[in-house]
Amino acid sequence: MVNELKNRAQEKMEKAIQVLKKDLLTLRAGRANPAILDKVMVEYYGSEMPVNQMANISTPDPRTLLIQPWDKSALGEIERAILKSELGLTPNNDGNVIRISIPPLTEQRRSELVKVARKMGEEAKIAIRNIRRDANDELKKLEKNGEIPEDMSRRGQDEIQKLTDRFIKEADQVISAKEKEIMEI
Repeated sequence: MVNELKNRAQEKMEKAIQVLKKDLLTLRAGRANPAILDKVMVEYYGSEMPVNQMANISTPDPRTLLIQPWDKSALGEIERAILKSELGLTPNNDGNVIRISIPPLTEQRRSELVKVARKMGEEAKIAIRNIRRDANDELKKLEKNGEIPEDMSRRGQDEIQKLTDRFIKEADQVISAKEKEIMEI
């Protein structure tokens, strides 16, 4: 029972780290990365669709994104969606493809992105701590109901704390790697 609870908590913590990594991909670090367009939604035939479901996105060089829509009539809508997004990118539409040049980041913009990355990291750590709290509450409830002895509850809480420490350390490593990538010129 305790092991099952611990395994569930571990799975949830792993998912929190995966979500953090996915969210950090959407931060642009001065290099072209197709993932920065993941959250750009395009109005297409009356519904909202992500760009990556309407077009092939590639990086021909480190500073350029190339968007080739499967339906050429969507070019204008994709261009408008990118302009409306908060990415600060200017698309160039040549009638067949959209090219986006990724400008080098200023020092000020780099420090803003580092703050955003740290905030994402803090949110992931909060999620991990909430998972720990829920697991510990469950252990205390089991102990109170007489389903497990007190020493087993304490041992389970210690193991969950070790898991929490490990995943918080991993979140810190992910954030510091992203900070390094952002600050790299």
